Amino acid sequence: MGRIVKQLSDNTSKYYWYPGEKQEWIRALVALAVGGGAAALVMLLTRNSLTAVVIGCAATLIVAGFNFGRRDAKAVSGFPKMHERAAKRAAIVYSGRAAWRGMVQGLGAALAAVVVLNVVHTGWVADWVLPLVPGVAGAMSHQLGMVWDRLGTTVAAPTPAKGSAKGSAKATETAPESN
Repeated sequence: MGRIVKQLSDNTSKYYWYPGEKQEWIRALVALAVGGGAAALVMLLTRNSLTAVVIGCAATLIVAGFNFGRRDAKAVSGFPKMHERAAKRAAIVYSGRAAWRGMVQGLGAALAAVVVLNVVHTGWVADWVLPLVPGVAGAMSHQLGMVWDRLGTTVAAPTPAKGSAKGSAKATETAPESN
């Protein structure tokens, strides 16, 4: 939950609360700007409104999906172990936020499909395939965002057993050389 604080006097402050964090609202505006810019550029280059709308909606959902994926990965990595007492509370909080992000992402994909369908078009591909492109692109970028966030983490691998290290060294010593 974000807040704006306005100092009315030395002893009085007024608080304005808004849903989400300021950084997330900025990311949402960036996603909309990227999509609008991509649509405008494609419309300028191709003069095809259907292509411009599909690419603009897909670009918006790609940026938004990537951001949602990173947020989901961060939330999952901070999830406590299930045997801890706070796990139930954390599971409820995480589930609520994940449900909200999923609903927003699904509504975004549905809205993009409706916008693509309402552009003047003809043909089977324009009716059945192109409305699905932005939603699929957004879902794929969500997965990419989750993977991207996990790439920065390191995992400590267990050390190999003493017998396996000697066995692999012995195998390399006795292997025949090829010329």
